[in-house]
Amino acid sequence: MSTPANELVAVTGADGFIGSHLVETLVERGHRVRAMALYNSFGSYGWLDTLPQDVMDNVEVVLGDVRDPGCVEPFLADVSTVYHLAALIAIPYSYTAPRSYVETNVLGTMNVLDAARRQGTQRVVHTSTSETYGTARSVPISEDHPLQAQSPYAASKLAADKLAESYYLSFETPVVTLRPFNTYGPRQSNRAVIPTVVAQLAAGRKTIDLGAITPTRDFQFVKDTAAAFVTVGTAAAETVLGQVFNAGTGGEISVGDLVRTVGRIMDVDVEVRLDPNRVRPEGSEVQRLVADPSRLTAATGWSAQTDLEKGLAQTIDWFRDPANLARYRTSGYVI
Repeated sequence: MSTPANELVAVTGADGFIGSHLVETLVERGHRVRAMALYNSFGSYGWLDTLPQDVMDNVEVVLGDVRDPGCVEPFLADVSTVYHLAALIAIPYSYTAPRSYVETNVLGTMNVLDAARRQGTQRVVHTSTSETYGTARSVPISEDHPLQAQSPYAASKLAADKLAESYYLSFETPVVTLRPFNTYGPRQSNRAVIPTVVAQLAAGRKTIDLGAITPTRDFQFVKDTAAAFVTVGTAAAETVLGQVFNAGTGGEISVGDLVRTVGRIMDVDVEVRLDPNRVRPEGSEVQRLVADPSRLTAATGWSAQTDLEKGLAQTIDWFRDPANLARYRTSGYVI
């Protein structure tokens, strides 16, 4: 059964980049949203604080932490669907603090799955990552591609994916897993490559610091990723439950070519300088990622709608707003 638009749905990780766009998309489509933002003593709702008031009028924000079952259980009371996005995501920091990734990404996911079982939640949309595939052995990458964890982050997400799968098979928990490829757009942290490049250029720099520029990625605009989440959250149960779906464009571009494209759009002659701090360990660098999204398209009709240059232009316009750029540190490495 699909989720009626006016039912209450929940989003964990709603204060983050993709989460805040998902909340916005859900409200635009008529949903009421209960949004979990990570508890902090400042009372900040993260990126939710920047959303228009007419959006937030339809959002109930709860400060909490998915690592604590006592937070998750009441959060899922009376919701029809939970979109589980809360996670630690920065790959370099997972080299420093791998236990934190297990606690948030694995145990946090288990808490969501357990609470959904007890609350009778009709659907759990679990968030995976293309990093679980590791370097492509064949392209495009389908959901049947071998899985390989080349970082502690990827290992934690892979473990969470398998937990979700096990709860579906063991307990018939109504889980569907979405595996987005590299999402970009307004509000993304500059630990990611596109905000790193755009923010440095928007701040007036012409020589920018990066890590490896030969890896290729399938970059997808955040609005398309948010639409993919809503699609698997509202599709008929028999078409999606128990399955894993890639969400990507099916195209790829190297980091070096991406930098040149951004420079052209911003009318800047860019010079790239290698920063050793930004280079992953050799065995941990994923060299190539490009999605095969045909399973999701066949099941639901979803496909990415925003081409790379259009999405980059929208992202650049957002970063060029001084109020937005002021939120970012444009010098130094953001891990």
